[in-house]
Amino acid sequence: MRTMAQVRQALSSLSGFPEWLPAGHIVEQHFVDILRRTFELHGFSGIQTRAVEPLSELTKKGETSKEVYLLSRLQADPADAESETDPRKQLGLHFDLTVPFARYVVDNAGLLTFPFKRYQIQKVWRGERPQEGRFREFIQADIDIVGDGALPLHHDVEVPLIMHEALSALPVPAVTIHVSNRKVAQGFYQSIGIDTDRLIEVLRVVDKLDKIGPEKVAAELTQSVGTTAQQAAQALRLATITGTDGQDVSDQVLRALAGAEPTELLIEGLAELTALLEATGRRRPGAVIADLKIARGLDYYTGTVYESFMAGHEDLGSVCSGGRYDSLATNGKRTFPGVGISIGLSRLLARVIGEGLVQVSRAVPTTVLVAVTDEAHRCASDAVADALRARGISADVAPSAAKFGKQIKFADKRGIPFVWFPGEEGAADTVKDIRSGEQVDADPHTWVLPEADAVPTIEKVTD
Repeated sequence: MRTMAQVRQALSSLSGFPEWLPAGHIVEQHFVDILRRTFELHGFSGIQTRAVEPLSELTKKGETSKEVYLLSRLQADPADAESETDPRKQLGLHFDLTVPFARYVVDNAGLLTFPFKRYQIQKVWRGERPQEGRFREFIQADIDIVGDGALPLHHDVEVPLIMHEALSALPVPAVTIHVSNRKVAQGFYQSIGIDTDRLIEVLRVVDKLDKIGPEKVAAELTQSVGTTAQQAAQALRLATITGTDGQDVSDQVLRALAGAEPTELLIEGLAELTALLEATGRRRPGAVIADLKIARGLDYYTGTVYESFMAGHEDLGSVCSGGRYDSLATNGKRTFPGVGISIGLSRLLARVIGEGLVQVSRAVPTTVLVAVTDEAHRCASDAVADALRARGISADVAPSAAKFGKQIKFADKRGIPFVWFPGEEGAADTVKDIRSGEQVDADPHTWVLPEADAVPTIEKVTD
C-alpha cells in the first residue's frame, strides 16, 4: 500500500506570505469547503468584498495604523499628489474582514434583508513582524449576523455553535469555545470601585495572568494601575472563574464581589452570560465554557466575547475569536448591531501542516493516468481521457510514450491510483489499480470508479 502524500509548506524567500505545496493546497481547499458547506447549511450567504478601503476607515480605531499596507502607483500622476496625503483618498489593503463588511452593510442597507447572515472567506493583509502563527498575508474566515436597529441575543448562541460545528468537522484536535461578556467585566469592576478610565488597563494587565502569574499581575495592578490590594485580589478572583453551568458561574461572580453591591450592568451581563451557557449546553454539550479572564476588544465589543483553544495546542493561542458589537455600522439614521466570529485560517493551517496533524491520500486531483502506447496513437489516449472527464472522472494523459513500467512509476510518484491502457488492434482497454495490482477490462464510457478514489482524501493523524 502506497504511503500518503507529504503535506508541507512551500519554500519561499519572502517571510510572512505562506505558500503550500500541492498536497498542502488540497488541505487548504478541504478546510475551505467544509467551512463554506457548514455556514451555508445554517443559512449564511457568501460574499466577497474589495481588497482596499480608504485609509481613514482602516485607521478609525488607531491601534491598527501600523499594520496597514498602503497602495500607490509606481508612476503616480503629480496631479494626484493630494491622494498621497489625504487619508480619505489614500487606499490601504484591509487587515481584517470586519471593516469592509461594515462598509458593505451601510452601502447596501437598502438592498439587504435583515437579519443578514453572511460568511466571508478571503485574504487579508497585516504589516506584522512574521513569526509562528502570524503572517502578513493570510486567509480569514468570518461569519456575522447583522440586525437593523436591534439583534436578539439568541444570535449570540447561534454563532459560536455554528463555528464549533465547522471546526469539529475539520481534521484537527478538539476545539472549545471560551466565552465572557464585556458587561460582566465592566460591571464587576464598577461594583468594586474601579472607575471606567482604568478599566481597559486593568483588563490588559489581567490578560497577562497565564504568562506572568497571579503575583506579578497583582503587583502590576497595584503599582502601575493604582488599584487597592483588595481590588487586585478581586480582579484575580474574577479572572479565574470558569464553568459550563450558568447559574454556578453567576454565583461565583457575585461571591467575588465580597459584599459589594452589584451594578445594573453586572446583573445584565450575568443574565446574558447565564442564558448563553444554558442554551449552548442544551444544544451542544461541552462546546462552550465561560472563561472570565477573556478581555479581548473591550473598546470594540459591547457584550458577548469569544475565544477558542485547540486541545494540546494551547500555545497557539485563540484559534477563532469574536463577539457582539451593538454598533457594527451606522449611516446616521440607522444602526446595525452584529455578532460574529472569525478564524485565522492560514494560521490554523500552518499549525496543522507544520505539526503533521493531517495526511493526504495524493497530492494531485488526478484519479486515472491514461498510458500512451506510442506517439502515433496519442490521440487514442486523449479520447479515453476525454470520455472519462465527461463523466466527472479526473484524468491525465502520460507525458511521453515511455515503457509502461516508467508510466506506472510516473503515476505512483504522484499518488494516482489507476493507470489506463488503451487496447491495441481491437483488443479491449484495461485499467490497473497500481496499489493492489488488479487489472481488468474496462470501457471509459461505463467503468465505475470506486467512490473512495474520486477525490484526494484528508485524514487526521492520530498517535
